[in-house]
Amino acid sequence: MSNLNLTLKIWRQPSPDAPGAMHTYKVDNISTHMSFLEMLDVLNERLVKEGKEPVEFDYDCREGICGTCGLVINGVAHGPRKLTATCQLHMREFKDGDVITIEPWRANAFPVIKDLVVDRGAFDRIVAKGGYTSVNTGNARDANEIPIGKEDADKAFDAAACIGCAACVAACPNASASLFVSAKVAQYAHLPQGHPERERRVLKMVQQMDAEGFGNCSNHGECEAVCPKGISISNIALMRREYMKAALKTGAAVV
Repeated sequence: MSNLNLTLKIWRQPSPDAPGAMHTYKVDNISTHMSFLEMLDVLNERLVKEGKEPVEFDYDCREGICGTCGLVINGVAHGPRKLTATCQLHMREFKDGDVITIEPWRANAFPVIKDLVVDRGAFDRIVAKGGYTSVNTGNARDANEIPIGKEDADKAFDAAACIGCAACVAACPNASASLFVSAKVAQYAHLPQGHPERERRVLKMVQQMDAEGFGNCSNHGECEAVCPKGISISNIALMRREYMKAALKTGAAVV
């Protein structure tokens, strides 16, 4: 494959309180075998050599596992390839001469820290509100002694695949975190180990989601479309049922 010459339009913002703007950069001779983040590394190496400020962006494992990376590429969270996190997106998805716009996750609950880096601490606070499971599963053998049907086990496993990257929020017109929260609720709701704290968990997590300023889900389905792990919006329906049952049982206010 031939190398690519590209024009990058990247959101630059020096600090949370400073205004931001799109800046244009040219990058040449980009190998189609590079990942998207490696292409940004090439740009940053050049900027550093020129004595300029490199572009800040989030990454960690670069294996599509940790959920740290996340960019809006040409208007699509994580870019054009389905079921693929930004760090696993490769430059063979683009053509020579392409203009690529790169922006951070945009949501009121995710304030920009610098350039393409946003504060996703809201997700951590939601998970913390979910609390713990009091069932002592012991070692693997003890856990396997609790009979769980394959259908429930598969549904729990699929929900637990969520890596918390927040692409769902970035893609949603309402900046809803419902797909993320519902995945965290569902991974326990399908398992007997999660039942003792079931009602408290869903009430606390949904209430914290609202407190963080995320919007409501209106069934656009954009969240599922961009999720790198293919988390199903059927989990949102489950979360709503769990919340309504818990609210009616405990007398909590229905939001």
